[in-house]
Amino acid sequence: MSYEEKLARLLCDYSLKVKKGDVVEIRGEICAEPLIKVCYVYLLKIGAYPIVKMSFPEQMYYFYKYAQKEQLEFIPEVSMTAAKTINGLIAIDSETNTKQLTNVDSTKVAINRKATRILKDIMFEREAKGEFKWVLAPYPTYSMAQDAEMSFDEYRDFVFGACKLNEENPVKVWEEVSKFQDKVVELLTGGKELKILGKNTELILKVEGRKWINCNGSHNMPDGEVFTSPVEDSAEGVMFFDVPTSFMGVEVKNVTLYFEKGKVVKATAEKGEEFLNKMLDTDEGARFVGEIAFGLNDNIDKPTKNILFDEKIGKTMHLAVGSSYPEAGGKNKSGLHWDLIKRMDNGSEVYLDGTLIYKDGKFIF
Repeated sequence: MSYEEKLARLLCDYSLKVKKGDVVEIRGEICAEPLIKVCYVYLLKIGAYPIVKMSFPEQMYYFYKYAQKEQLEFIPEVSMTAAKTINGLIAIDSETNTKQLTNVDSTKVAINRKATRILKDIMFEREAKGEFKWVLAPYPTYSMAQDAEMSFDEYRDFVFGACKLNEENPVKVWEEVSKFQDKVVELLTGGKELKILGKNTELILKVEGRKWINCNGSHNMPDGEVFTSPVEDSAEGVMFFDVPTSFMGVEVKNVTLYFEKGKVVKATAEKGEEFLNKMLDTDEGARFVGEIAFGLNDNIDKPTKNILFDEKIGKTMHLAVGSSYPEAGGKNKSGLHWDLIKRMDNGSEVYLDGTLIYKDGKFIF
C-alpha cells in the first residue's frame, strides 16, 4: 500500500470516521493531486459523496493582488451552503510556492479574513453539535522541503514519519497516542490557573471551567497536542516565542507578546513585526488568546516553518491569538487564529494552581 493510500485511509477511517452517505469536501492545490485522487476514490468506495475543490498554483496571490474591497468581502452562496451542510472536510496542506503571499497587502488579507469569519463560525458551531468534522493533512512539495531546509526525499520521509505512516498499523499507534494524552487531559482538568515561566516569560492564564482537548489525529494529521481556550480576559504578563513560524507565507521570528486583562497591548518581533501587528488588528478579537497548548509529538523535533507540524513539536507550548474553540468553552471570535510556539525543554516550568506539573518539556504525573 502506498503512503498516499495509507494516509487517505487514516484520514477517512480514523480522523473523520466517514460513514456511508456523508458528504465530504476535499480541498487542495493541484500539486496534491495524487493524494486528492486517492481520497476521492476511497470515499466513493465506502459510499460517501466526495466533492473536490482544487486550486491552481499561486491562486491566493492573484486574489489578494487584484481583488477589490467588495471582492475581498464577498462570500459566495455556495460557500455558505457548504459550511451549513457538508459532513466532513479534508483540507490538504500542499503549496507549490509557500512564499506566494510574502509581499501581498496584509490589509487585504485582514479584510478577507474578517469577512469570511462567518464561515468558520458556522463550521465550529456545527462541529460542537457533532454535525461536522474536519481534518488538515500535509502533502509534501519542493517548496515545503526548502522551507524546512531539507531535501525533498528527507522532507517526504519526515512528513510521513510524523504521521506515523511507517508503522505497520498507523491507526493502532494513534490510538496509543490518544491514551497517553488522555492522562495529560486528566492531569489538567479541573485546574483554575496556569502559570508559565521561562526565558523572557511569565504569563498567567485562567482556565477554570474550560475543557482540555486531546488532539489525537481527529483534526490534524500529524497531531500530538493537548489544548484549551483560556478565559478571554485572563491573560496577564509576557510570553516569548523562540520558534520561527510562518503565517500566510510571511515568516516571523522571536515574537514577544505583552498581555493586560487578556489583551495583547504590545507585540514585538525580531522579524515580521509590522505584519504581526497588522494581523493583530484584524478585528476586535484578534488580540485575545484563543488557545494555549502543549506540543507532544516527539517524531517532530525541529521547526519546518509549517504550523501543522511546528505546533506539535515535542517539548513545546504554543499560544494562539484570535479565535477560540467553542468545544473547549472558548467565546472569542476573530478572523485570525495564529499559533506562536515556545520551546520548553530549557528549564521552563508550568504550574497549575501553584503546583509544578511540567518542567523541561515533560509532565510530572
